[in-house]
Amino acid sequence: MDAKVVWKQRLSFDGTAESGFTLPLGSTPDVGGDNDGFRPMELIAIGLAGCTAMDVISILMKKRQDVTAFEVTVHSERAEQHPHVFTHMTVEYIVTGHHVDPAAVDRSIELSVTKYCPAQAMLSKSVAIDHKVTLLEAA
Repeated sequence: MDAKVVWKQRLSFDGTAESGFTLPLGSTPDVGGDNDGFRPMELIAIGLAGCTAMDVISILMKKRQDVTAFEVTVHSERAEQHPHVFTHMTVEYIVTGHHVDPAAVDRSIELSVTKYCPAQAMLSKSVAIDHKVTLLEAA
């Protein structure tokens, strides 16, 4: 897979990859940016959330769970000193549905963490990642 960023101005870039989509990257004004795009570290957290979310929802659908809403939130802590790496991450899975089996959710997450999600496999080598499940019954 190839990915690239193309400089627009100051600290503003457009990122692209083989999929052909374009994503704006930027920075805050206090470091010379125009606050006009995602921060690179935000994209790493979004990548983790998206990677595991696709695994988990796919597995839950195969298990015929009646999921009506689903989101994954990544709560990240970063070092105070440069290079401001992630020091801890909590991945929260918020599953809403009708009579969703908690064991099916747990197993789906386990499979994502241990087998399918390359973002978790890679990041877990350098940062502690915890997982939290919030299971809500749909109205």
